[in-house]
Amino acid sequence: MGHRFRFGGGRGQALPKAIGMKDGKTPDIVDATAGLGRDAFLLASLGAQVTLIERSPEMHRLLEQGMTRAIQAGGDVADVISRMTLLHGDARDLLASLAPEVVLVDPMHPPRRKSALVKNELRLIREIVGTDEDSDELMKVALATASKRVVLKWPRRGDPMQGIRPPSHQITGKSTRYDVFMTGS
Repeated sequence: MGHRFRFGGGRGQALPKAIGMKDGKTPDIVDATAGLGRDAFLLASLGAQVTLIERSPEMHRLLEQGMTRAIQAGGDVADVISRMTLLHGDARDLLASLAPEVVLVDPMHPPRRKSALVKNELRLIREIVGTDEDSDELMKVALATASKRVVLKWPRRGDPMQGIRPPSHQITGKSTRYDVFMTGS
């Protein structure tokens, strides 16, 4: 993350494009599945105000500790963290009260069909948070509450999420795709 923070592609990266950070626009964002906070950090480093929601008590505690250490360290990273607000709870319950412009949803992805294992870090996260069997419900709530768009971070070759309308468009990377659902003006 440090390298990406200092030398990354800025708003030209796939995630900021999917979020709608172009032509000087910087929407307020809710990261409904915060995890380690990497996506939120990237977006906050580009000037966005990001509200992170994490429902796993253990993951929330780890993220909160990391953010606290970053603020105490000061400097550019502390400035980025100051644009991030961490909430503990279920995004399905919290989204309506937040009235978000943009919602980012990055649920635990379905098991891979390949024999190769996912990165060790992601295996450890799965051990902590489990699987997101209710990610389709979260998407429905996000689509009903976001005023501008919902972005679903999903495996590039993953099947579409069941019960969710087709995205307005997609931004595809090497291993990840961003399904973008336009919801309003």
